[in-house]
Amino acid sequence: MFPETIYYEPEALEYPLGIVLQKKYSDRNWTPVKSHNSIEEMQKKENSEFARMKQYLIVGVRKTHKYVENHKVSDFLVPYTSSGCSAMCLYCYLVCNYNKCSYLRVFVNREQMLERLIKTANASARPLTFEIGSNSDLVLENTVTENLPWTIEEFAQNGNGTITFPTKFDMVDPLLTLKHRGKVIFRMSVNPEGIIRRIEIGTSPLNARIQALNKMNEAGYKTGMLIAPVILMDDWQTQYGELIDTLASELSENVRKTSFIEIIFMTYSYVQNAINQAAFPNAPPLFDKERQTGRGNGKYCYRQPLREEGEIFFRDKLEKALPNVKILYIA
Repeated sequence: MFPETIYYEPEALEYPLGIVLQKKYSDRNWTPVKSHNSIEEMQKKENSEFARMKQYLIVGVRKTHKYVENHKVSDFLVPYTSSGCSAMCLYCYLVCNYNKCSYLRVFVNREQMLERLIKTANASARPLTFEIGSNSDLVLENTVTENLPWTIEEFAQNGNGTITFPTKFDMVDPLLTLKHRGKVIFRMSVNPEGIIRRIEIGTSPLNARIQALNKMNEAGYKTGMLIAPVILMDDWQTQYGELIDTLASELSENVRKTSFIEIIFMTYSYVQNAINQAAFPNAPPLFDKERQTGRGNGKYCYRQPLREEGEIFFRDKLEKALPNVKILYIA
């Protein structure tokens, strides 16, 4: 049962959310650490223990608040209430940043973070969009902290512009009745069911994600989708063709009329490959030297001719199946 054990910075228990979490998980083992960023015991574990480490929860205070410019869905990527995740997607880019320590960390100083966000939003001469879910999955985090309803309603009442976050989870019922005032862009990540089951380990199935997206759109949220990451396996055209056909048949009419889509091809890394081989020896291999090429820092991307073939496929298939869904970008 998640979390199996909790590591915490003692300072975190001086915040209201820290006190709530300590009470909520009072039956778990709590181990104090000097820093959520550097837990020696965890760093020394073998890659084969990666899945077990995903059952740990880290509670700390976020000290990094630097916004990063972005030019896709949002204007800025915002460090927010969590990083890492308890799911085990085999391609997760957070593994590149945190290595095997990409477990879920929650940060209890949420008031400080949201106050800074609202202040930045209100100081802008134009409405800005802030990505608050680039370091974690906030729908999943919400099952631990219940931060998301608080964030949405506080920003809706006090902030200009919009906030946005993506998810691979369907637990959206706590968000459906909120007074979001149209200031939230909800984005659902989708992939073929076979990829979800074998590679996006621990996430919601495709049909549940689609129904969650339909419900959020019906609740008045602005909505988008990500086909991400696109994984060009042997039968990729069949798998992604079936995915797009499923979206066309199961998305609500209003989602098909009002939503956008982002398409992101997979980038893989030496670090991820080493962890996956040790922790998930029976998982499908994601590195293919015939299809991928190095792009520096131990990372691999698809070779340009294959990537171009993929882009043509998605533009053609989506134009026919979902003609009113705008492709925001392909990366």
